[in-house]
Amino acid sequence: MAVKKACSDCLSTVMPVRDALEVINGKWKLSIIISIGAGNERFTDIQESIPGITPKVLAKELKELEQHELIKRVIIEDYPIKITYKLQDYADTLTPIIYALKDWGLNHRRRIFSKG
Repeated sequence: MAVKKACSDCLSTVMPVRDALEVINGKWKLSIIISIGAGNERFTDIQESIPGITPKVLAKELKELEQHELIKRVIIEDYPIKITYKLQDYADTLTPIIYALKDWGLNHRRRIFSKG
């Protein structure tokens, strides 16, 4: 019986973690969120701040982040029309996660590369 309980407990943790990773997983999503949070709101500014990302991939990732309500696409009716991207308030919930990942990554890097 303990095995079933342990499996159930495991799934109650694994499933929400999988859901979270589904949203922020990939090579570019966190970089895009961090870039927009740092003040890069125009498509070209975001692209230039992330080495190696292509316009096609950036457009795809921006759409996905918008679908998950982490960013908002803002169209400014001017001539020429201007499009900017802003973080939604909901994206602020990722801040502690991003800093926790940063700290873990720094500690992991030290641990792995300090071995002689």
